Order: sequence, then C-alpha cells, then structure tokens
Amino acid sequence: MAAALLLGAVVSLASCVQWLTGMGFALVAVPAMVLLLGPGEGVALVNCAAGVISVVGLAAGWRQVRPGAMLPLCVAAVCAVPAGTWLTRRLPEAALMAVMGGLVTAAVLLVMRGARVAALRGTGGAVTAGAVGGFMNSAAGVGGPPFSLYAVNAGWAVRDFVPNALFYGVVVNAFSVAANGVPRLDRAQWTVLAVAMAAGALAGRGLAGRVPEQRVRSLVLLLALAGGLGAVGRGLWAYWGGLR
Repeated sequence: MAAALLLGAVVSLASCVQWLTGMGFALVAVPAMVLLLGPGEGVALVNCAAGVISVVGLAAGWRQVRPGAMLPLCVAAVCAVPAGTWLTRRLPEAALMAVMGGLVTAAVLLVMRGARVAALRGTGGAVTAGAVGGFMNSAAGVGGPPFSLYAVNAGWAVRDFVPNALFYGVVVNAFSVAANGVPRLDRAQWTVLAVAMAAGALAGRGLAGRVPEQRVRSLVLLLALAGGLGAVGRGLWAYWGGLR
C-alpha cells in the first residue's frame, strides 16, 4: 500500500503541474515512475495517465484543433512509435533506464533553451518533430518537447498550441499504449492513481492565477532535469555493476 500511495503522490503532483501550467505531466512523472516501477511499467503508466489527461483537456477545446497542421505531425508520430517500443524491449533494464534518463534530460534542456531550428519549420519540420516525439513517447514517455519546439518555430500562439498539443497527446499516447501495453497494477493501485489524478487536477485549477506560472515552469524543468540525471546515474551504476 505504501508503494501505491507513493505512486499516487507522484501522479497527483504531476497532474497538478499539468493543469496549472499546461505542461509537465510526463516530465515530472517519468523519472519517478521509472525509478519506482522500472522502465517498462513506468513508461506504460505515464502513457496511460497522459492520454487520459489529454482527452479530458481536449473536451473543451477540440474546435481549435488544426487538422491540416496536425496531420503530418500525428502520422509521423504514429509511424515512429513502434521503433521506440522495439528499442525498449531489446535493451537490458539498466541500459534502458540510462537511455530514458538521457532522453528526459535532453528534452528538458531543449525546452529550457527554446531552440529555434530551421529544420523544424514547414511540413518537413512537422514530420521531423512528430517522428522524434512518437519515438520518445513510446521509449521514454516524453513525446511533448519535440512538439513544443515545432510550435515555437512555427510561431504558434498559446491559444493555438494548447488544444493542438492535447490532440497530439491523445493520438501519440493511444498508439504508445497499444504498443507498450497497460501496466500490471492491482485494483487498489488503479484506484489510488485515479483519485490522485482528480485531486491533482482540482489543486492545479485552484492554484491557477495565484502562483506565478513562469516560476512553476522553471521548478518543473529543474525537477525533471534532476530526475532525468538521477535515472541516468542509476542506470549506469547498475550497468557497470552488472559487468563486474
């Protein structure tokens, strides 16, 4: 039961951050989930939870989705999801944890930098961002940063970014769950996680407008960076220990 409560605390915090800032669920949850459940189960759980959050969030803004802009992003992401799943099923757990931590760390650093890259513009940029996002989502549970970078380079306003990001989250997480499967949790754990998601959403909505958004975003990125580096360190330690 203690493990379920700890998972619930992580999901509640990540859900609160998501509803408070519009980003950050996977970045906060993945490092902790990977350390608590292992790479495979941790990523599968984040895929499920992030998909549910995206569906709920999209319910109010689906009319703002841009089908023409989203088509190349989503098609590329769906095509790349199997590659991420293939990789995770062939790496030893220690190496997989290090790879996932590295992907989370790279994603955080890219978002922090807010990089503007000519290759991420136009249809070609959409395909590139979608493919990288789909691969990262199925391999490490963090498919949002490449999409965010594409939106930055495309000059999207926040009102355009949020509903389209949620739509992308629905699609990429649905296919990631189909590829990775559903985590093997018992009924008590699922109940705790559902309550934690709801509580986090209520807390995030309640705090919205009261807490400086930029400060929260910075804290989220720092926590995610620490978690990613921690997963890299644990994976490398276990890998080297296994070689001795």
